[in-house]
Amino acid sequence: MDSDVLIGLEVHVQITSLKTKLFCRCSCSYRENPPNTNVCPICLGLPGSLPVLNKRAIEKAVAVALALNSSISDKLLFVRKHYFYPDLPKNYQISQYDRYGLTPIATGGSVAIDVDGLNRVVRIRRINIEEDAGRIAYPEKSILGSRYALVDYNRAGIALLEIVTEPDLRTPREARVFLEKLGSILEHLEVADTSLEGAMRADANISVAGRPRVEIKNIGSPKDLEKALNYEVARQLNIVKSGGVIERETRHWIKERGITVASRVKELEGEYRYFPDPDLPPVPIGRELIEAIARSLPELPDQRARRIAKEYGVGDYMASVLVLHKKLCDHFENSSKVCGNPRLISSILINEFLRWVDEAGIDISSGIARLSTDRLCKLVQYFESGLISIKLLKEYVRIAVLEDINPEELRSKGLTTLGEESELERLVDEVLRENPKAVADSIRDPKAVNFLVGQVMKKTRGRADPKLVNEIIKRRLSEYGSK
Repeated sequence: MDSDVLIGLEVHVQITSLKTKLFCRCSCSYRENPPNTNVCPICLGLPGSLPVLNKRAIEKAVAVALALNSSISDKLLFVRKHYFYPDLPKNYQISQYDRYGLTPIATGGSVAIDVDGLNRVVRIRRINIEEDAGRIAYPEKSILGSRYALVDYNRAGIALLEIVTEPDLRTPREARVFLEKLGSILEHLEVADTSLEGAMRADANISVAGRPRVEIKNIGSPKDLEKALNYEVARQLNIVKSGGVIERETRHWIKERGITVASRVKELEGEYRYFPDPDLPPVPIGRELIEAIARSLPELPDQRARRIAKEYGVGDYMASVLVLHKKLCDHFENSSKVCGNPRLISSILINEFLRWVDEAGIDISSGIARLSTDRLCKLVQYFESGLISIKLLKEYVRIAVLEDINPEELRSKGLTTLGEESELERLVDEVLRENPKAVADSIRDPKAVNFLVGQVMKKTRGRADPKLVNEIIKRRLSEYGSK
């Protein structure tokens, strides 16, 4: 499949660190507002209104370009991109273009990714600054079958970065890893909080076997990007194998059904009728500004991963997973400094915490609030003192994340390791009497002891120390064997 599939991404990232929209004073914090209340004549494109550029948006875009090793233009030029959809109140989008003497804010650059030990460099074609459109809501929660649609313009005019790659990606998995890595870079730059709904969306262009490319619009997460591309690869390959024709079209990802559906015939570049926006004169980007921003760049994910692996001794893999989520990595470092044992903390966060927030659909910030540094350190203390086993530790994490319960409350209810050897000996003897065949098997084959250990753990509901149980069983079996 690698040689047949070409994937390029257009990633649209809201600059959520700004306080106001790209060309007006409306607040960027629109998500909790009632529909169509976070608007003004400028972002609605009413007659007579004039846009005024948000300077901070330029600074954020320059920081991203520097982090991606892109070439930055000496001036910022805006164009009007015309298309007629209900979510675009002006009937054109203020954006940028890279032809006919026009330039985006940056071109070139790259992002290095590692997929299952294979290193690949994904080239960046360009970085644009543009405004976001409104949001179309479907009453039946899906574009399929809705009798009508509603438009909320609260999002219209939010500052976007459009980051366009070359078609260097070869598998859906690579596309997901790239989007996760890019999101981590943007979070470390404090440009965007990608955990917010709609803050990072990807359009994927994909072709198979040299056929026309198909665009999939508005995919909202790295996980959904991988799923959508897997579906689309299979769909297009089936068409090719059956002798059909792949249409050059735009499709939508229907998350609830795990499919893509045709939306419209894909527009050609000329149909957008780009031309310079007469209301926005060119803005020079001085070398002084670029150099000042370069000096202020924070530690980026690759640098941070190398430092964390060395400083905390958690290994390259664990460090690379931690830095994928800036908030998670911050939580790891803060907690390790407070209570020590960074290896245990990294294992808890990566193997247990991420599993449960993903399964429950909880965002990282909410999950961290439930497994705060104070609660995490209590778990470390309980485990190090032998109060809870590794199995109970995992259960504590699950309950803390899913039910927001303090570990102290679980401890007070008796959810602790059974450490009394006399009680464990009684339970072991009980299991041995109930399972004579397993006892005989274990005397002949030491590996069969695991069954007996499991039976004791079952009786104690996971509260026994497996190591101690194993020792008691082996001691009892040696006594059986000597009789």
